[in-house]
Amino acid sequence: MDDNAIQVKDIKKAYGKSTALNGVSLSVQKGRMAGLIGPDGAGKTTLIRILTSLLDPDEGECRLAGISVHKEPGRVRKIIGYMPQRFSLYPDLTVGENLRFFADLFQVSKKERLEKTKRLLEFSRLSPFVERRAGDLSGGMKQKLALSCALIHTPEILILDEPTTGVDPVSRREFWSILSSLKKEGVTILVTTPYMDEAARCDRISLIHHGHILGAGTAREIIESSAGSIVSLAGPDLLLLAKWFKKRLGTEQVRILGDRVQLNLFSFPEEGLPELIAQARSSGQKIDSVERGEPVLEDAFISLIEKKEKNNETALAS
Repeated sequence: MDDNAIQVKDIKKAYGKSTALNGVSLSVQKGRMAGLIGPDGAGKTTLIRILTSLLDPDEGECRLAGISVHKEPGRVRKIIGYMPQRFSLYPDLTVGENLRFFADLFQVSKKERLEKTKRLLEFSRLSPFVERRAGDLSGGMKQKLALSCALIHTPEILILDEPTTGVDPVSRREFWSILSSLKKEGVTILVTTPYMDEAARCDRISLIHHGHILGAGTAREIIESSAGSIVSLAGPDLLLLAKWFKKRLGTEQVRILGDRVQLNLFSFPEEGLPELIAQARSSGQKIDSVERGEPVLEDAFISLIEKKEKNNETALAS
């Protein structure tokens, strides 16, 4: 028996000459929360639209709870809850009216609707705002209302496309707390986000860039397998210091973070670091301190992007 609630296999999609997805494959086990992480234009929304039957792929197959999205879109829509990027509810309707509309849309019985509406309002902490028009809600409350509407028919699978973009930090934390509670209830969740800190909350992560999956696994697995050594340098002129190291290591491995220059040595031999520091100092660079740091998911992502681009350059050259 297949334990995957979401199965994506070799999906390809192009818009004219522009390739959005190039052989994307991923899976999400039942009752797990998975993250699809990547910058704008990486292909996240295209994949979500294919999964929710709003867009057909050029090649490949998607199955949700064993159901073919392409062949049986009607069945798929009954078992999923979907939150698009932009607020898509009715701004002139109140919170309660929006919930009732979506309950009717999914043919939820009156008795069941009343029970679920009460629970969802408490769950999302929107009970005090049930008579407020959706258009007058804050960004965080709008997202919680959109989530409640997506849950009104008790979906098996919840698909969210960048649900916390533009939401304040407190509302982001509350939203992710709600998602964690849903996962405990057995709901399978796939969420896209450009925020690396949110990715760590997922059971499994897929990193996507220019339509390719660069890496997949837990946050720790990806960091350990892909990120290089992290070194932080302090000095009186960070701009000058960063410029010197960028010439030796490349721009991708050097950045200024706060009051330090951070080096991500994913393509530089560890044993060569002392000599590199010595060269910098002998050339006039003032370095007050050198400290080791712990790599994070963003460091691994940058490393994977750099490796992919180098492989592409090698392939073109040959």
